[in-house]
Amino acid sequence: MIRRTPWIAGFSLALVVITAAVGIAAGRTESQPVRNQVPAGATVASPEEVRRYPIELSEAQWRERLTDFEYYVLREKGTERAFTGEYDGVYRPGIYYSRATGQPLFSSEHKYDSGTGWPSYWQPIHPDAVLYRNDDSLWMRRIEVVDSSSGSHLGHVFTDGPPPTGLRYCINSAALIFVAEGEEPPAIVRDYLARFGEI
Repeated sequence: MIRRTPWIAGFSLALVVITAAVGIAAGRTESQPVRNQVPAGATVASPEEVRRYPIELSEAQWRERLTDFEYYVLREKGTERAFTGEYDGVYRPGIYYSRATGQPLFSSEHKYDSGTGWPSYWQPIHPDAVLYRNDDSLWMRRIEVVDSSSGSHLGHVFTDGPPPTGLRYCINSAALIFVAEGEEPPAIVRDYLARFGEI
């Protein structure tokens, strides 16, 4: 007969409870509607949906264009650690562009301090600047935000933001290029605007 010590029994019980809680939370989260997590009229795509983008590069070209960490965030859906991003505490007037393509994404007019450690905005610079995808990773239902020009991962959107939208676009600094008012945009931004025009 195998005798179990009290700490092993306690650990086993705790593991069962945690596993059950995670399962229940995952089931409850997945059953929740996600419509209120995006602006009215926006479409939330499934992760499997194949879409053509105005800018499509080979993986080798993306690796050449981006640093290893930028590639991890933008092309592999990675996340930088909280409070480590370059733009978390930046509130100067200006525009935030996609580091992948130079596409305008967010304005400083819509940026606020969420206290989460990531740059946060209550809306994109234009409704068509971003697209939305269901993200069921990490045992929860989230809405991924990607740039509409290349499908590159930016972050996620949540419903704990301020008025008037009540949304929080939680975005990785590594996915962005900030150009302050009056500054000359980098080549990638100038190229994008020359090709696709202003918003």
